[in-house]
Amino acid sequence: MRIKSALAAAAVLALAAACGSGGGGGQSSSSSSSSSGEAVKLNFLSLAWQKESVAANKQIVDDWNKANPGIQVTYVQGSWDNVNDQLVTQFAGGTAPDVIHNDSPALSGFAADGYLLDLTGKLPAELKSDIPQPAWDTVTFDDGKGGNGVYGVPFLQESQVIIANKKLLDASGARVPTPDNPWTWDEFSEAAKKMTAKRPIVSSSSGSGTETGQGYGVAWAMKSPVNKTLNLALNFGGTFFQTADGKITVKVGPEEREVLQRIHDQLYKDKSADPAALGQGTADPLPAFFQDKFAMLPAGVYLRQQVAEQAPKGFEWVTLPAPKGTTAEQGAVSQTLSIAQDSKHPDEAMKFIAYFLNGENQAKLAKGDWLLPTSQKAAADPSITGKENGWDVATASAKNLVVAPFLKVKGFDEWKSKVATPVLQEYYANKISIDDAAKRLVEDGNKVLERYQR
Repeated sequence: MRIKSALAAAAVLALAAACGSGGGGGQSSSSSSSSSGEAVKLNFLSLAWQKESVAANKQIVDDWNKANPGIQVTYVQGSWDNVNDQLVTQFAGGTAPDVIHNDSPALSGFAADGYLLDLTGKLPAELKSDIPQPAWDTVTFDDGKGGNGVYGVPFLQESQVIIANKKLLDASGARVPTPDNPWTWDEFSEAAKKMTAKRPIVSSSSGSGTETGQGYGVAWAMKSPVNKTLNLALNFGGTFFQTADGKITVKVGPEEREVLQRIHDQLYKDKSADPAALGQGTADPLPAFFQDKFAMLPAGVYLRQQVAEQAPKGFEWVTLPAPKGTTAEQGAVSQTLSIAQDSKHPDEAMKFIAYFLNGENQAKLAKGDWLLPTSQKAAADPSITGKENGWDVATASAKNLVVAPFLKVKGFDEWKSKVATPVLQEYYANKISIDDAAKRLVEDGNKVLERYQR
């Protein structure tokens, strides 16, 4: 999932203060108030950050509180930038919020440490059946007792799509892909080559002037290359991890190399990919995109919001499905709601979660965050199935999401930050060969994973 910009320091202090007083979260005052007939009080830590998303979250909480005077929920604003460090402190101190917004990669460690409640026996049948099993797989981890537990309710997911300049796409003569008939990776590469040429480049977002320059077919923003690479690698069955005799090791074989090589070829063989984008974050290439410097930008579905809000007047863009290899599968992680193990009111917390994540509300949350709801009812909502801003293509891509293999790998975060990120950055920058990249990913990576499996 996305890493959000930092909230103000005051918000972080408010988080600690609010989570440490008054609500469930292990506080005796909450327990005594419920026994005396007063309303049960729950703290809900939300990581919503976009204006529309925050508004949707707060509105749902307000609606709940009006309809449920006996169970009152306090909205606590958190930040993706520091949530896990914050939670470690709160879990250790017994001050964690009752209901916790996070993403599925974070759940495994917290569950293993006994900080999150296993929701298996508490999930209402309607909520359980409305969310497909592949989404539940993203929140299912070893319970430490020889079985598996469900440690969160998955509700928003991200897929990879291609955002394209409609004018350049139409002029190329390339077939326009659809969710039912996406491009193969070969077709995608050919389309990128067709859109690579000398052409007038708008010199500013206001369109005040043009100059003739090199225009590329595609731009790969690879400042943070790991999740994008690993999720798309599933197009060819590339998992990057394997399990044998109960031990997990890194794997970079023919399947994993497919997407690595194809992106590299666009950059240095076909020369259809803009090298200037390589060191940029996901949204950083947008000004160049609006100036016609390249025609296509592979990105997460959420980037559509910034395109819609920032595109200059008259700029036409479309959302295309990601290319397919031997399969169209992509790896998925989920945003989640969990219950703290120490919550004094887990049943009431589960009732709130079931309401917060019903089909109608998930549609509001998905629209606010420009992401994909896991709820099947929400996915059919007209507000997120229309053609405007590519919602039809984005929502259709959810069918290709399967649990990301790395979700089950202890030590993945360290492998990602210390090994995979620098290695992939060097490889995409053409500083090392694919053989060198594979060797380092495996050898250095296995040294990291070994420490987590002793």
